[in-house]
Amino acid sequence: MIQMLGIMSEALSSPEVSSSLANNTVAKTNEVSNVATLANMVGGLIVVLALIFLLAYIVKRLKLVPSSGGVIKTVAVTSVGQREKVVLVEVNGQQYLLGVTSQQINLIDKLTNPVDIPISSFANRLKQAKDSNNE
Repeated sequence: MIQMLGIMSEALSSPEVSSSLANNTVAKTNEVSNVATLANMVGGLIVVLALIFLLAYIVKRLKLVPSSGGVIKTVAVTSVGQREKVVLVEVNGQQYLLGVTSQQINLIDKLTNPVDIPISSFANRLKQAKDSNNE
């Protein structure tokens, strides 16, 4: 038994075995380091993509982006229930007040005197949205 321990000790102390053990240790360390770096990169990418989708949802939800300059323009929208809205639309310079539900759209009034809504800046709209959420 003691002879076997002596032989094993000599084998482990030989330069070939120790360099082979060192190479295996370095290779395993490099593999672990590469996997950790890749996981870190993928995690960061997921966080950035989630942040982009979250910000896009917030901008869409708060209607911070003005609508395109098409023929029909939405001038103002006010919610009066969970799925009911009063919408002021403009078509060819004429404004219409509509009642919108999940099942139908009703004309409430054709306005003779157009409502002039001042165009607000992004900062003002963001402040309004923030104040309305705090209430």
